Amino acid sequence: MADYIALIHKEAESDFGVSFPDFPGCITAGVTLDEARAMAQEALAFHVEGLLEDGEAMPEPSSLTEIMAEPHNREGVAVLVTLKAEPKTVRVNITLSDDTLREIDRYASEHGFTRSGLLAAAARKAIREGLDA
Repeated sequence: MADYIALIHKEAESDFGVSFPDFPGCITAGVTLDEARAMAQEALAFHVEGLLEDGEAMPEPSSLTEIMAEPHNREGVAVLVTLKAEPKTVRVNITLSDDTLREIDRYASEHGFTRSGLLAAAARKAIREGLDA
């Protein structure tokens, strides 16, 4: 288990945004502070899962001093998010049309996901919220 610092941001007329300085592109949000913290845990797990699947190295957690040395980080409130365990990844083979795959890749790229991370996040969201057939 490792603890990573997340920064929570809140502006008027917006949800609580969460970012992870150690994981650029790993962001999430929640309507309430509690939801934002829960989503941060999930976003971190998904992001790490994608990194591991892509064979990338896990960064060591930065200290609060290191993170707050960056002026733009001082606008957020720092919270610790525990990465419970590095999740085991399993390679799967799926079949998608070319245009669907291009849409997935474009969306993932624009929103800081890997393809696998986006598909995993979408699947978990569908399971959590239910899918209408």
